[in-house]
Amino acid sequence: NILFICGGAFSGLDKVIQMRTDKSGMGFGAQVRSNSDRKELNSLMQEVEPEDLIKYGLIPEFVGRLPVVAVLEELDAAALVKILTEPKNALVKQYQKLFEMDGVKIKFSKGALAKVALLAGQQKSGARGLRAILESALLDIMFEIPGQSVSEVIINEDVIEKHAQPLITYAKEPRVADA
Repeated sequence: NILFICGGAFSGLDKVIQMRTDKSGMGFGAQVRSNSDRKELNSLMQEVEPEDLIKYGLIPEFVGRLPVVAVLEELDAAALVKILTEPKNALVKQYQKLFEMDGVKIKFSKGALAKVALLAGQQKSGARGLRAILESALLDIMFEIPGQSVSEVIINEDVIEKHAQPLITYAKEPRVADA
């Protein structure tokens, strides 16, 4: 009646599994494998056994308390873009709300969202890295915009990648600050 969940990256576990499952030998008839093939890595991780976890360094008493082992695949760029935009508390929606407080609409181009996802993938930070990438790109903009009469800000991939200035639409009439 207690659910216990253990999670982590377990970097190097794939090598332990490969040593157990690798039946190839040495010489001319040996099968040559690429270490960088991600699909092979994901399929290899699906074959994890309790003995692999023990060889990896977990103590047997702990492994015995893990009756079900599930392996999650690495997030791809499309999944990261969905994480940025679709959940109720998605980062894009949070930034839209923040800018809305100052009467400014903020829009993200598809290229900008794809660039954020690509950078998170390159940094191997996954979904956790999305906020840091957006924060880095938007920090100056968030401090400069409130003092100006801006109605809309459009973030493209140059803003994300090169920290370039966004496309800004100015309001026809300056905003009056609330007293």
